[in-house]
Amino acid sequence: MRRVIVGTAGHIDHGKTTLIKVLTGIDTDRLKEEKERGITIDIGFAHLTLPSGTLVGIVDVPGHERFIRNMVAGASGIDLVMLVVAADEGVMPQTIEHVEICELLGIKDGIVVLTKVDLVEKDWLELIKEDLKEFLKNTFLKDAPILEFSAVTGQGKEEILKTLDEKALKISIKAEDQPFRLPVDGVFTIKGFGTVARGTAISGKVSLNQTLMVYPKNLLTKVRNIQVHGKNVEVAYAGMRTALNLQGVEKEEIERGDVLADLEVLKPSQWLDVKLNSLKSVTPPIKNFETLLFYIGTKETLAKIFLLGKDQLNPGETDIAQIFVQEPVVAWRGDRFILRRTSTNQTVGGGEVLNPVAYRRKRTKPWERKELEYLSQASEKDLIKFWVEKREFLGIYEKDLQIMVSIFGEKFKKIVEKLENDLIKIKEGEKVFYFSKKAEKELKEQVVATLKNFHTNNPFSPGLTKELLKARISSFISEGFYQYVLEDLINKGVIGRNKEILYLTEFKYL
Repeated sequence: MRRVIVGTAGHIDHGKTTLIKVLTGIDTDRLKEEKERGITIDIGFAHLTLPSGTLVGIVDVPGHERFIRNMVAGASGIDLVMLVVAADEGVMPQTIEHVEICELLGIKDGIVVLTKVDLVEKDWLELIKEDLKEFLKNTFLKDAPILEFSAVTGQGKEEILKTLDEKALKISIKAEDQPFRLPVDGVFTIKGFGTVARGTAISGKVSLNQTLMVYPKNLLTKVRNIQVHGKNVEVAYAGMRTALNLQGVEKEEIERGDVLADLEVLKPSQWLDVKLNSLKSVTPPIKNFETLLFYIGTKETLAKIFLLGKDQLNPGETDIAQIFVQEPVVAWRGDRFILRRTSTNQTVGGGEVLNPVAYRRKRTKPWERKELEYLSQASEKDLIKFWVEKREFLGIYEKDLQIMVSIFGEKFKKIVEKLENDLIKIKEGEKVFYFSKKAEKELKEQVVATLKNFHTNNPFSPGLTKELLKARISSFISEGFYQYVLEDLINKGVIGRNKEILYLTEFKYL
C-alpha cells in the first residue's frame, strides 16, 4: 500500500481545518481552546484512503504567526502540500511564509485550494486567481493546479480528491530498507497503557516488541503497541502517522523534538556542517555569529551561525556554513532545517545537513572551507572513502561511518564492496572498523623507515619491541590496524620477529 503525508499551509482563518473536515469527516481541532477561539493552535491529524487505494495521512498546521513553531513541526515529513487561500482575502503574510518554509524543507509538489468561493463574485475570483499565479510563479507550486472549493456547497471536493490521488501516485515512497526514524510531535499518557508518543515515520519500519532509542537522550524503550490512524497494527511503515505505546519511559522523559529510532543510527551533536539558503526577502542579511531559532524535524532550539570566509549571507544566496546548536540534536545527512529570527518573528532561511556529527571549523584554515565544499557535492561512494581516509591510522567505527554518511543496511554494504580496492575492514571484538589503503601504505612506510633509522643509529641492538616501535611512529594508531600492518609486513618478509623484537630482514645484526 502506498503511504503519503499531505500537509496544509496557509494564513489563519482561510479554511484549512474546515477543508480537511469536508474531505475526511475528521475535525482536527481537538483542543478546548481551539474550539473556543475558532483557530488552530497546535498541529492536528486526519486520514483518508484515496480512490487508488493510497493511504493519506493529513497534517493540519496552524496559520497564525504566533504558532509558526507548531507549523514547522507539522511540516516535517510532508510529501505533498495543500496551500489553502481564502477567495475573499487572497495572498496574506502567512501564505507567503508557509510557502517559503515548505520550499526550504524540500517539499516538491502540491495543490492550491481556493476556499470560500461562494462568498465572492466571479470577477473577484478571477482577480484573486491571477494574483495567486503571480505569487506562485517563482515557487515550487508554479505549476500546481488551483482548485475552487466551498465548504457550504461542497463544490470542488471530488476534484480535490482526484487531483490529490494523481499527485500521490507520483510521490517517491519513503525508504523502508533504512533504519526506523520518527520525530516526536506529541506525547501523552493513556490510563492503563502508559506513555504514548506520536509522529510521522520518515524512514524504515517499526514492529511490536521492537527495542528503540529515544534520541538525543539515549533512553532505551520497547514498543508495546502500535496504532496507525487509530487502528492497532503489528507493523508501521515510513510515510504513516504513527502512535507508539512505549515501555520503560515516562511521559516526562520524552518530548516534542525527540526522535524515536533504531539503536546506533543517530548521534547527538551540537555542531552541524550545512548548506545554507537565505530567503530572497530577508532583511537585514544573515550575519556571521548571528543567533537564530533553529528547527529540524520537530525540534526547536537556538543556534549560532558560522559562515566560512564571509561576514554575511546576502538575500537569495546559498553557501556552506556551520551551525552550533544550544542543545544537542540528531540528524542525518540530507535532513532539512529552518532558521527564524526571534526579534522580527521572521523566517530568514534554511538548508540541508551535510555532516550531522561535525566539529568546530576555523575560518583561518582555508582547507576547512574546501573540505565543506567537497562534502556538499560528493557522491555517496566518494563520501565514504573521504571519511575513512580522513581518520588515517585511527580508522572509523562502522556505525559512526554509517551515521556520518547516513547510509545503512544493504545499500551501505554494496557501496563498501565497490570500494574494496580503497578500504580495509578490520574486526575488533564485536566491532567493525574501516581503514584506507592509503593509510596502510603510509604506516608501512613509517614502520620500515623507523626501523631503518633505529638500525642505523643502533647497530649493536637487535631491534625494537612492538610497543617501542609504535611509540616512535605515533600515539594515534588503532591497535587492530597496527597489528594488521605488522603481520602483513612479516608475512611478506619485509620485517622479522624474534620473540618480542621486530627488525628489518635486510638488517644484519653486528
